[in-house]
Amino acid sequence: MQKWINETDLLSYPEISDIEIKTALKFSVEQMVRNIYSFKGNFPGAASFDGFYKPGVNKGWTTGFFTGETWLSYENASFVAGERIGADGKLRENPEGASERTLQDVKDFFSHAAERQVLSFLSRIERKADVDHHDMGFLYSPSCVAAWKLRDDENGRKAALLAADQLISRFQPVGEFIQAWGRMGAPENYRFIIDCLLNLPLLYWATGETGDPKYRDIAEKHIHTAMANVIREDDSTWHTVFMNPKTGKFDHGATCQGYKDGSAWARGQAWGVYGTAVAYKYTKRPEYFSYFKRVTGYFLHHLPKDLVPYWDLTFGDGDDEPRDSSSAVIAACGMLEMAKYLSQEEAAYYTSIARKLLKAIYDACRVTDPEESNGLLLHGTYSKKSPYNTCTPEGVDECVIWGDYYWMEALNRLYNPSWQIYW
Repeated sequence: MQKWINETDLLSYPEISDIEIKTALKFSVEQMVRNIYSFKGNFPGAASFDGFYKPGVNKGWTTGFFTGETWLSYENASFVAGERIGADGKLRENPEGASERTLQDVKDFFSHAAERQVLSFLSRIERKADVDHHDMGFLYSPSCVAAWKLRDDENGRKAALLAADQLISRFQPVGEFIQAWGRMGAPENYRFIIDCLLNLPLLYWATGETGDPKYRDIAEKHIHTAMANVIREDDSTWHTVFMNPKTGKFDHGATCQGYKDGSAWARGQAWGVYGTAVAYKYTKRPEYFSYFKRVTGYFLHHLPKDLVPYWDLTFGDGDDEPRDSSSAVIAACGMLEMAKYLSQEEAAYYTSIARKLLKAIYDACRVTDPEESNGLLLHGTYSKKSPYNTCTPEGVDECVIWGDYYWMEALNRLYNPSWQIYW
């Protein structure tokens, strides 16, 4: 039995319609109204429990996505302008004590919530609380860089620049890469992971803001090292690349979250799709477009017939394994980003493929009832334990907060093609 779709069949699949985009985006903004009320200044965790996120403090690598959703809701506030919203955050017809919100009311609601969250990120980076890792871009681009771009928020700018300084402090000159985690220079931690490609836009932004080329130079060195080592001959990608601390050369590839070292972890491959797109955005090096085509082609050619990726791309139709909807929307965002720099024909192709993926997610994974979940996308996978990996099982067949964010980003990209990205 064929496990994966072929390209000819893929081209025949339907695309998400403009009406469906608006429907999903409106529900997303409505859900964020409810969540901001219910979380009361706290942050959701990385993954839901039985469909519902629990409130917590600003820690870990994922809280920036919730603030990113808040800013995307601010930019799409018109979807709930005129609604009558009660003090409990529920959107109903004529609830007792509710008043009709104007567009400015709703924009203020979201901006005030996001700006309070930005203060939390500023405090976090000033206190160096849980920031001894490479995920400064995931934390500070959709939260604090967005705050500066959208609202000239000085706290956001200050926090993001401090985060950029923290990120470059993990640069390893021997091998020219940003070390992911752990004690700097320790042989067992002398590694980078594919995810870091999405942390690098923070450094390009920092050079643009300060005029200091050191941020951009480190970003470009890391990109070059990553591109030279993370893509395998068959166009799949390593999750983790260990470098030799003495020579700076490739030592070996491994996985923490994929099924096994030689397989293609779905979210990692999706980070590769988006990561090569942003690498091209900032460098315009033609070989990076070649890398984009390779990793994207592998991702597409290892999708099941319903187009919702399994958590590892080694699995396909007939395998009894969980899916990862977040991988599809991350990859779709990468295709929509790269389409901005391509010929008309190539741009149309990747835009069409992205819309097909989003249609599949719309049909199979989106939350439609706030009583079912306080997230946006079902069937995500954070960490799936296997006999061959080292991860802690968490968030299997749940909502994951980055999946929710990139779902909103993808919808917003199609609804507002001139959108200025946070990355």
